[in-house]
Amino acid sequence: MENIINKLKSIEGDVSFYYKNLITNKTVAYNEEKIMLAASVIKITVLVEAFKQIKEGKIKKEELFITCEDDKVPSCGALNYMREGLNVTLEDLYILMIILSDNYATNMLIDKLGMDNINNTIKEIGLKNTVLNRKMFDSKKATLGLENYISASDVGYLLEKMYNKDLIDKKSSEEMISILKNQRLNGKMPFFLQNLKPKIEIAHKTGEDTNITHDVGIVFAKEPFIVCFCGNNVNVPEYERLIQDITYDLYNKINEKQ
Repeated sequence: MENIINKLKSIEGDVSFYYKNLITNKTVAYNEEKIMLAASVIKITVLVEAFKQIKEGKIKKEELFITCEDDKVPSCGALNYMREGLNVTLEDLYILMIILSDNYATNMLIDKLGMDNINNTIKEIGLKNTVLNRKMFDSKKATLGLENYISASDVGYLLEKMYNKDLIDKKSSEEMISILKNQRLNGKMPFFLQNLKPKIEIAHKTGEDTNITHDVGIVFAKEPFIVCFCGNNVNVPEYERLIQDITYDLYNKINEKQ
């Protein structure tokens, strides 16, 4: 594990890392509490709030929303390219938000769920360094210095609660993990694992912006483990290659155990 930390230290920029074996509880971390610009990793907290409000009966998965041309934002998702007036359900929105990192869907959810509600739930869960201050591509608030933040340790804690079926409730935790397992953006942590036999499931969420790249999730190896990589002000291709390599190394270390 010392070799992994040394590799992380070699990266120029702001790098943080959190690893926990969910069977042995062994933890390895580097700058894990450093507050980082969140990019799309913040969307996990929006997902959690959606499931919380569903459980409380405030909203329903089947609730319909109508897309509007005026609400479109730059997106790596799908809704930006769909016709105006499309009917989508709440469930459609949070699935698109996670598996395609759809920014339009995310903003619709933030409007529906309420930013204050999302931040209150973040605090209730016990996350110390995580906050949602603005919607995706809100240039006015960004100009004022309002950004969204996470830390590797916060996300690791959130994922562990989800794995333990203790986030909202058992059913919600299982459904959220299932959505994260269906992630379509698999060029980082899953890069060397996605074609292995038998298939290695990874429940994860990526985040990208200028000089920012993250990948955080649960790798369902023989001994499942959480791993969170966060990078701000980094050479993105260099750090993403390291994310690929370290994830594969961690998997192999566990797989080689007798």
